[in-house]
Amino acid sequence: MNERPEPERSNHDAISWKMLRREEIVETYQLIRPYIRRTPVLEADGADFGLPGVSLAFKLELLQHTGSFKPRGAFANMLRRDVPAAGVVAASGGNHGAAVAYVAQRLRKPARIFVPVVSSPVKIERIRGYGADLVVTGDRYDDALAASVLWARESGALPVHAYDQLETLLGAASVGLEFEEQAPELDTLLVAVGGGGLIGGVAAWYRGRVRILGVEPEAAPTLARAFQAGRPVDAPAGGIAADSLAPRQVGELMFPIAQQYVERVVLVPDEAIQAAQEALWRVLRVAAEPGGAAAMAALVSGRYQPKPGERVGVLVCGGNTTAVNFKA
Repeated sequence: MNERPEPERSNHDAISWKMLRREEIVETYQLIRPYIRRTPVLEADGADFGLPGVSLAFKLELLQHTGSFKPRGAFANMLRRDVPAAGVVAASGGNHGAAVAYVAQRLRKPARIFVPVVSSPVKIERIRGYGADLVVTGDRYDDALAASVLWARESGALPVHAYDQLETLLGAASVGLEFEEQAPELDTLLVAVGGGGLIGGVAAWYRGRVRILGVEPEAAPTLARAFQAGRPVDAPAGGIAADSLAPRQVGELMFPIAQQYVERVVLVPDEAIQAAQEALWRVLRVAAEPGGAAAMAALVSGRYQPKPGERVGVLVCGGNTTAVNFKA
C-alpha cells in the first residue's frame, strides 16, 4: 500500500506526528537496541490452525524481557528523558509495570509502580522481583493511574505512561520496524489493543504499507468506541484480558494515527481469546497470556477471515501467564 496523506490535526497532535516520523523511530530503535531483544518471527502454515491457503507470521514479543513488548517503551522513556533523583513512577495493569521496574533496575533508577487489584499474581511477582516499590490500589487501571499521578506531583518522580506518551509510542514502533525487516511481504497485520500504544506505534511505522487491524475483547472495546465517537471516550473495562487490555480510553496521541492507518477493529469474545491461547500452545507450544493471544483470537473465532493466499502477521505481545491454563 502507498502512504496516505496526513490528516489535519491540532497543534498537540501535530507535535506527536512530527516526532513519530520514521527517522525518529529508527533513531529511538538504535538507542534502545543494545538493551532489548530482537524477538523472533515464526512462520506457520495456516492449515495448522484450520486456515488452509493462508500464510501466518507470528512476532513473538512475549519473548522480550519481562514477557511483553513493554520494555521497548520503558527504555525509550528513560534513555530519551532526564530521570530525576526521585526516579520514575508508572501505573500499569501489570506488563508495563514489570517493564518499568526492570528498566529502572537495569539503569539503576528508583521506581514506584502502581497496579490495580485485578493484576495477575504472575505480573505482581515480576514487578516485586525487579526491586521496585509496588503499590496495589483500586479496582482498575485508571485507579492506579490516578494514584501514580498524585505520587509524581508529591515526589517529583518522572511519570512513564503505559501508552499515551511520545517516548512510549516510539518504543512500541520498533516492533513494527523489526517485523517489517523480518517478514517484509505481509498483507495484513493483527494487533491487540488496550490503551493503543502498541498499535499506534506499529501503525506509525508502517504508515499504510500493510493493512492493520486492531483486535479488542468485546468486554473492553476502547478503540472501537473511539472510532464510533470520533475521539477517545470511556468504554467498558472487563473480560479475561482486563489486566492488559482494559483501560477506560485509548490514548489521545495514538488516536489520530489509528484514524489514518488502522483499517478497523475486530471485537472478540473471551471464549475466543481462551481458544486462541489453547491453539497457540497446542500448535506452536507458545504460552501467551490473554492479552497476548487476543490478536490470534480474531482468526480462531472467524471474526477475521483472510482470503486464500493472504499473508497475515500476528503480534503475540505478552506471555505473563502459566502453562497450567492450557490443554496439553
